[in-house]
Amino acid sequence: ARLVESGGGLVQAGGSLRLSCVATRNIFSFESMGWYRQAPGKQRELVASISSSGTIYADSVKGRFSISRDGAVDTLYLQMNSLKPEDTAVYYCNAETVVNVEGAKAADWGQGTQVTVSS
Repeated sequence: ARLVESGGGLVQAGGSLRLSCVATRNIFSFESMGWYRQAPGKQRELVASISSSGTIYADSVKGRFSISRDGAVDTLYLQMNSLKPEDTAVYYCNAETVVNVEGAKAADWGQGTQVTVSS
């Protein structure tokens, strides 16, 4: 499936942004969906994920970020509030699909959207 992110940009510390990720198929056909981010010189890290089991957040964003999805428009969202300079990164949308009875998964990724938080 193709995933297309949007909503990144430049914002001052304390501000908010909402990221969107539109999928080319029914988002509830995925095992899970999530948002990852990668800052310069750092490894890609999980920010938040959502599945039928619930939601998971990185400790660094708990209470500030909220992940949600809308099946009517096959879109995943990440509402980011109280942004900090350390949230600056490229944010990637991820979707995982179970591909066999053993539970192996295939991952799809979006192209990424830049989020820059100025101090």
